[in-house]
Order: sequence, then structure tokens, then C-alpha cells
Amino acid sequence: MTTVPMPADRPATEEQARAVQDELRGRVVLDEPGPPPGTGRVTGVDVAYDDERDLVAAAAVTLDAATLEVVAEATAVGRVSFPYVPGLLAFREIPTVLAALDSLSGPPGLVVCDGYGLAHPRRFGLASHLGVVTGLPTIGVAKNPFTFAYDDPARERGSASPLLAGDEEVGRALRTRDAVKPVFVSVGHRVNLDNACAHTLALTPRYRLPETTRRADALCRRALQEATIRHSPTSRYPES
Repeated sequence: MTTVPMPADRPATEEQARAVQDELRGRVVLDEPGPPPGTGRVTGVDVAYDDERDLVAAAAVTLDAATLEVVAEATAVGRVSFPYVPGLLAFREIPTVLAALDSLSGPPGLVVCDGYGLAHPRRFGLASHLGVVTGLPTIGVAKNPFTFAYDDPARERGSASPLLAGDEEVGRALRTRDAVKPVFVSVGHRVNLDNACAHTLALTPRYRLPETTRRADALCRRALQEATIRHSPTSRYPES
């Protein structure tokens, strides 16, 4: 597990964070197809918080895209570096997520975020932010549609409907299991929406959520639990 220092260049105010978003958003690449679904490596990233201790744990879990077997995993723990502000959550998560990705033993390939990319009020969610700062192809697969509108897809797995901000399609509601609530897929960086949905279906052979997300969620929760024990006043183990 990597311990992450407080970033020296973190935005100090909401205004500074929005200015960073505005600058980085112009670097998002939307006209690349991305890697073919079911090939190479695919990595899920997720975070968990301990608000009492001001800790955030991130996990990165890399799967073989063809077999969905784990080939690498890493975690990182740090202090929360930015307050909770809707629309600016990436600034709370990016430092530890980057540290977890950097600690992987091999290339991550496509990165799948438990959250949003283009489907974001400022069109720059975690998946887009992470993609721009790393250069990696990224997509967002979220559990809910944020504030966007959609028609319920047909009941069969693979059915989809546009996720809309007015007339703009910012993602898709995608049915990954028959008659089960859809997930909400959006482009992050260097992947188009059709392929983002195809990757999501390839990663959901049994469950509603991608295997990348399920594995990363479990791992970051374990990492946070271990970090909480180390930071406990009654712990016999020193902080790293």
C-alpha cells in the first residue's frame, strides 16, 4: 500500500479548481475509438473514504480483458486534499487514484472509473480528468444518472438509451442484466461512446456492475479498513 502525501499543487479554492477543469477539459480527446473490447488489459479504479479521520483509499485492479482474471492490483491511502463540492469530486480522488495506478506492476490499459466522464455538469468528470492527466483511455460507468434525463432501455441485456442534457447526448443508460436497473456509461478520454458501452458489456458477464468496479471497490474498502486500524489511537502499529 502506498501512502500519498498531500499534493503541493492542489487547488486552494473552488474557483481555482474550476479554472483547472476549464483548462484540462480542452484536452479531452473524443475522436478515438479506443482499444478493442475484450483485448489487452483493463483496469478498474475506485475510492473509499473515512470522513472521521479525513482519509481516502484508492484501489486499481487490472484484469486480462479476455478472461477477466486479475493480473495486477495496487492501493494507495492519503489525506483528503479538497473539500466536498458537487462537480469537483475528482480533486478529492485524483491524487490517491494516480498513486494507485503508478504502483501497478504493469500497464493499466483502458481505465474504468466508478463515476462519470462527459456525463458531468461541467462535462469533465473523474474519468475525463484522469484520462487527460495520464494520457490513458478512460470511461466512466456510474450507478445513477446524476441529473441527466433518459428513457428506460428495453428489458434485455445490451439495450441502451441516450443519457441527455437537453438535446446533447452525454452518455447512455445501458442494461447489463435482463430486467435489472441500467448503468450509466460516458466517455472519459480517447474512447468513443459505442466502444465504451461495448467494454462495459464485456466486463459484466454476471453482474450489473463491471468486474473492474466490483474488484476495485472491494480492494479499496479493505485498504481503508487497514489504514483506519493503523491510524487508530489504540493501534499498536505506527503510521507509515
